[in-house]
Amino acid sequence: MVQLVFLLTVVAGLWGCVTQLPALIDPQDVPGGLVVGRVTTTLTGDRSRRFSPAVRFIEVEAEASRKRFQVEINSRDRYFAVNLPSGHYRLTRVQITEGPFMSMADVSVTFQVDATAITYVGTWRFGVDSPGYGRMIVVSVLADQAEREKAQEFLDAQYPRLEGSSMVEVLPQPTEVETRLYEVMPYPRYPRYFRRHWW
Repeated sequence: MVQLVFLLTVVAGLWGCVTQLPALIDPQDVPGGLVVGRVTTTLTGDRSRRFSPAVRFIEVEAEASRKRFQVEINSRDRYFAVNLPSGHYRLTRVQITEGPFMSMADVSVTFQVDATAITYVGTWRFGVDSPGYGRMIVVSVLADQAEREKAQEFLDAQYPRLEGSSMVEVLPQPTEVETRLYEVMPYPRYPRYFRRHWW
């Protein structure tokens, strides 16, 4: 019993070490550098589902300090602009919402941040499979001229004082990874045919 209490305390303490960040930093608090990117979700399976997937949050970890940052997205398609200290980072986790349902995936995609510059990390596309046993998610990093121009337009509109500032493109590696997507409890109280673990 004592070991269980200790384990729960450690887990709660680790969860509390996450720094939560909004998707967009306040224009009044913009430092010299930002990490700018876009998060999108897409369906890779059955498209007739009742609820469309959206990214609730992404979590990145500083490889040197092990400090974790949770960026709140809450959207199917959204730009983010956050302030992170210089260093090497790893995208470690993503949480997906589908109506009242939530799923989580552990990922490992690395990138570098220079806090003195505007770092463009591309478009992070999360391809969500249909509900079912062995459900997967594909994380892809996309970047082309059109995407970069859209990101620059977003940056200029959202942060006028940075207008004209150049962005350094740093694409996370690997540019595509597939991993398992797990359900997050508790389930909402819905009839049997909405409960994924019975599908």
